[in-house]
Amino acid sequence: MDRVIQSPGKYVQGADALQRLGDYLKPLADSWLVIADKFVLGFAEDTIRQSLSKAGLAMDIVAFNGECSQGEVDRLCQLTTQNGRSAIVGIGGGKTLDTAKAVAFFQKVPVAVAPTIASTDAPCSALSVLYTDDGEFDRYLMLPTNPALVVVDTAIVARAPARLLAAGIGDALATWFEARAASRSSAATMAGGPATQTALNLARFCYDTLLEEGEKAMLAVQAQVVTPALERIVEANTYLSGVGFESGGVAAAHAVHNGLTAVAETHHFYHGEKVAFGVLVQLALENASNAEMQEVMSLCHAVGLPVTLAQLDITEDIPAKMRAVAELACAPGETIHNMPGGVTVEQVYGALLVADQLGQHFRRRFDRKALG
Repeated sequence: MDRVIQSPGKYVQGADALQRLGDYLKPLADSWLVIADKFVLGFAEDTIRQSLSKAGLAMDIVAFNGECSQGEVDRLCQLTTQNGRSAIVGIGGGKTLDTAKAVAFFQKVPVAVAPTIASTDAPCSALSVLYTDDGEFDRYLMLPTNPALVVVDTAIVARAPARLLAAGIGDALATWFEARAASRSSAATMAGGPATQTALNLARFCYDTLLEEGEKAMLAVQAQVVTPALERIVEANTYLSGVGFESGGVAAAHAVHNGLTAVAETHHFYHGEKVAFGVLVQLALENASNAEMQEVMSLCHAVGLPVTLAQLDITEDIPAKMRAVAELACAPGETIHNMPGGVTVEQVYGALLVADQLGQHFRRRFDRKALG
C-alpha cells in the first residue's frame, strides 16, 4: 500500500503577518472573495483591505454568517460567481475556515486561510465539517487538496483568550499518541496508506514542543505578547499537529471526544479540552507507563486542561454516562478501531473510569505538594 503525506502548499507564521497577506495571496490569483468573521472585521478589515489593495488584488469582503452549513456555502458560492472572483480566502475561526475551504471546493478555485486563533489543527487540513443551519452536525466534506496557503498572525493569536490556546494544545497533544497507535496497527491515515516516517517524526516533534514550550506560551498569551515560546506552540498546534494527524493517523483520543458529546455537561467545553481527556483514556487503554501518564497529566495541569471527569462537569450518574460514551466511541467507522489489537466497549468503559481515577489521584498529590 502506498504511503502518502499531505500538507498545505505554503505555511506562513509571524507577528503582523496579516499586514502582508496580499503579498502571499498575489501568486495564487488576482481576484479574491474574502470570507471573514464579523468579530475579526471589527478590528482587522482596514488591514485586510490595505494589504490586498497594496498588492493590486481585487476583492469583495463578506461577513461569515456564523454557521458552516450547506446553505451558507451556497450563498457564498453564488457571491463568488456573481462577482467573478477566482479564489477564496477565509479569515477567522474554525467554522469560517471550513466554510472557505468548502466554497473553494465547489467553485473549483484556490483557497487560502488565515486563522486568528490557535485552538485546533483544522486550518491545514483537507476537510470541512458541515452543520445544519441550526448548528447540528451534518457531514464531513473530504477535500481533494489542502489549502494552498495558511497565514497565521501571531500578534492576533496573542490577543485571543488564553483558554483557546490551551484547547489547541489539547488537540495537538493527541497527535503523537494517536499516530503512534495507528502506526503500530498499520492503519490507513486520512492521507491514505500507513503513516510515513516524516509524519510520525512531525507528530513526535509536536509533542516534544508542547512539553518544552506549552506553559511558557500560556504565560505569553495571558500577557498578550508574542514570544519565541508562543511562536513555537502556534506552529505545533496548527502545522505540526495538522500534518501529523492527517498523515500520521487518528485513534482513540478523538473517538473518546466524540463519545463525550453524548454527555450534555460537556457541550460548553472546547474540542481540545475533551480531546485532552481522551488522550488519558487512550493511554489507560494502552496500559501506558506511569511515567508517561504523569508526564501528560503534568502538561495538562500546567496549561489548564482537564484530567478528570469533574473538570468536564461530569459529577453525577458517571457509570451510566461513561457507558454511553464508550458505546458511541466504539461506533462502526470510529477511529478508535485503529488501536492495535482492537478495542471493546467494556475496555473503553474501564479506561474512562481508570483515567478519571488517575486524574483524581494526580490532583490530590499536586494539591498536597502545593500545601507544603
